[in-house]
Amino acid sequence: MKYVLIILFAILIAGCVTNGDAMTVKKGDHVFVNYTGTLENGTKFDSSEGREPLEFDVGAGQMIKGFDAAVVGMKTGEEKTVKIKAADAYGEADPRNVIDVPKSNVPPGVKAGDTLYSQGQPVKVVGVTNNTVKLDANHPLAGKDLTFKIKLVKIGK
Repeated sequence: MKYVLIILFAILIAGCVTNGDAMTVKKGDHVFVNYTGTLENGTKFDSSEGREPLEFDVGAGQMIKGFDAAVVGMKTGEEKTVKIKAADAYGEADPRNVIDVPKSNVPPGVKAGDTLYSQGQPVKVVGVTNNTVKLDANHPLAGKDLTFKIKLVKIGK
């Protein structure tokens, strides 16, 4: 009886242990990834390099759509490079988010290229005239196709 229990225990343990190759990411998983994001011209705009891996719940809306979708099906230790169209990243730039405001409504000395904050959100100064300041409230990466190099570090908490 003792040997039967040992054999059953060994079978149970063997059935519960999965090697890293058998586990793939699915919607709802909590994952840890390292990544580097670049623009079409190769300019790096963000990276987890030198930091802890990024962690998020797949499919929970915590990431841009294209990044979220890219990790589904990945296995621990796997690396991939994905190109994400603007529509699945930060969306297309919306011309309605570019407005002219009276120069008197912004701090003195503002110049094109400056970043201001409106209700806690960054807005970029894209032009200044004698009387107005043109502000762009689109996300800085709106309208841009992005490339991400992603490495799945871990699945689970």
